[in-house]
Amino acid sequence: MLPLSRAERLDRLPFTRLHRRLLVVAGAGWAMDAMDVGLISFIMATLAKQWGLDGGTAAWIGSVGFVGMAIGASLGGSVADRVGRRFVFAATLLVYGLATGAAAFSWSVASLLVFRFLIGFGLGAELPVASTLVSEFAPSRIRGRIVVLLEAFWAFGWILAALIGTYVIPRSENGWRWAFALGALPALYSGVVRRALPESVRFLETQGRVDEAEAVVRRFEAEAGVAAPDRVAAPQPVDQSAGVGLGGLWRAGLARRTLALWMVWFGINFAYYGAFIWIPTLLTQRGFSLVKSFEYTLIITLAQLPGYAVSAYLIEKWGRRPTLAAFLAGSAGAALLFARADGATAVLVAGCLLSFFNLGAWGAVYAATPEVYPTAVRATGAGWAAGFGRIASILAPLCVPPLMAAGGTQAVFGTFAAFFGLAIIGALLLPEWRGRQLDEGLAPA
Repeated sequence: MLPLSRAERLDRLPFTRLHRRLLVVAGAGWAMDAMDVGLISFIMATLAKQWGLDGGTAAWIGSVGFVGMAIGASLGGSVADRVGRRFVFAATLLVYGLATGAAAFSWSVASLLVFRFLIGFGLGAELPVASTLVSEFAPSRIRGRIVVLLEAFWAFGWILAALIGTYVIPRSENGWRWAFALGALPALYSGVVRRALPESVRFLETQGRVDEAEAVVRRFEAEAGVAAPDRVAAPQPVDQSAGVGLGGLWRAGLARRTLALWMVWFGINFAYYGAFIWIPTLLTQRGFSLVKSFEYTLIITLAQLPGYAVSAYLIEKWGRRPTLAAFLAGSAGAALLFARADGATAVLVAGCLLSFFNLGAWGAVYAATPEVYPTAVRATGAGWAAGFGRIASILAPLCVPPLMAAGGTQAVFGTFAAFFGLAIIGALLLPEWRGRQLDEGLAPA
């Protein structure tokens, strides 16, 4: 019998308690990220009234965090391919947790914009690194499902944000400050992450740290009751000649994957953040009270959970590409429905459908993204895809006010549907990786 590589040994394992702890610890950090992103939509609506902000200024409060996210995601992935996934994950939790706590003391729009930028920087670097780390430990037959479940923690964080927005922010003039203070929890949680999460075996091998990699694999094998083999296959040599920077993602064999991913990330970011950052404010502009708009947003947010559940099932049943394309198509249809929604019931139904399909698509995006690239550039590729997508999340909130002025809700959500269409094209160009072992070399399999 041929000796197994460490990656193959991880892929053959059942889902164990250690896998579950990895998922929960990383997922808790993910939920805290979502809580922070979700809170700003409620805070924007509140400050627009308290500080008398015009639509353009409020839009910048929403968008400046995404400027930080774009830079953080692009740099964080490259750093994670050099110094490790676990370190970057914990460090970025600390950065954005401290910045969120500091935002509670904002004394002007300018100070809030600075803190929002720092929050976004930490958040942007953390998300693609967390999904890469979990993907590299998950057994291949259920890898997509596990990463979708990781992304599902986003829904819990956003629901928590909606609860805070509904029941904490409106209670006093300083409610938005208390919301930011609660968002500082990730700073404390970063220490838990640093101790509880193992470093990626695949990363350790690329750094020549084979003894550490072997120790991690044996821990997982012992937990599963699987005996370690007598012989271990030598790690596959990794060609680092192309480096781990942006240029390496556009070399022959990877360029189409990069283009397809960037199309998906750009389209889904524009539509998602344009819609969900502005929904509370748009509802108030339609005549709903601030409290009622927050309550409706909470209901719409709850629809994320079944969206993730269905996506987690289909990702291993249908595959990554068809699941992603189907949920993006559903998102486009829901956006068009929301554009024509008239009355409370129609708004809730359209909003829940948009939430269901859009977040199911996000789960599939995060499952597919780390699989597209080999180990040496996996975090870099995921980070740059997320970073490029964040450009869309910067532009989208800024585009909502002029679109509203030009054509109202129909123009806004019709534009979102078009960007979902762009993401569908990218999804159909992606390779299908269901059930396959992750690529360990630099050249595509």
